[in-house]
Amino acid sequence: MNNYNAIDRSQQDRPFVLSIAGFDPSAGAGVLADIKTFEQLKVKGMAVLTANTLQTEQHFYELAWQPVAGICRHIEVLMQAYSIAVIKIGIVKDAPMLQHIIAAIRRQNENTFIIWDPVLQSTTGFPFFAEKERDSLKDTMQQIDLLTPNLPEFEALKQLISRKQTVLLKGGHSKEQPGLDFLYLQGQKVELQPGTETAYPKHGSGCVLSAAIAAYIASGHSITESCRQGKTYVERFLNSHPTLSGYHHAG
Repeated sequence: MNNYNAIDRSQQDRPFVLSIAGFDPSAGAGVLADIKTFEQLKVKGMAVLTANTLQTEQHFYELAWQPVAGICRHIEVLMQAYSIAVIKIGIVKDAPMLQHIIAAIRRQNENTFIIWDPVLQSTTGFPFFAEKERDSLKDTMQQIDLLTPNLPEFEALKQLISRKQTVLLKGGHSKEQPGLDFLYLQGQKVELQPGTETAYPKHGSGCVLSAAIAAYIASGHSITESCRQGKTYVERFLNSHPTLSGYHHAG
């Protein structure tokens, strides 16, 4: 009995972090990857599905988007029941879905820290986000506390990103400086150097990085330190196995 009480107290002491993203049955990406990351970094993870997919680390087969009203209802119930410190958003269908999600969060708590990992297509090339609707996102973008795009995603969204926006530009796709990330924060550019000379590509690495950053921010670290620590975590994930599927461990 005492052991169960100790577990309950331990979990109550952990900050709550919510992932709003897709379901990947291979567990390499989406909410399952996020929950693995949250558990390793000792935050209480929760999830709301934006989509149900059929995929492996090698192939993408099917996708079924969840109704946006249901997504918002889940957000409402969870945020009313739990004090959620940080929310990470992954794949969304289009600009209206993202706008509804952000509005639902802000109706419940204006101060919850929001990270958007703008997944515009899957690792296998399947597109998620309609390009023609991106221009309607300018106002919504200002309500997001941190963006974590890779280089192609940054190029697709840069016209919507203001100079005041906090952005972690991931360098994994860079040919000139692979693995070098740049954090744009309060008008300054911070270089985040890679901590490893080699890294194996991984299905879901962007999900894991943004989830790790969310966990560190929820645990009280600054944005800069959270991005540094998140980078270290994802590098361990990348080098955990030479295949596209990786293992999670905190250190």
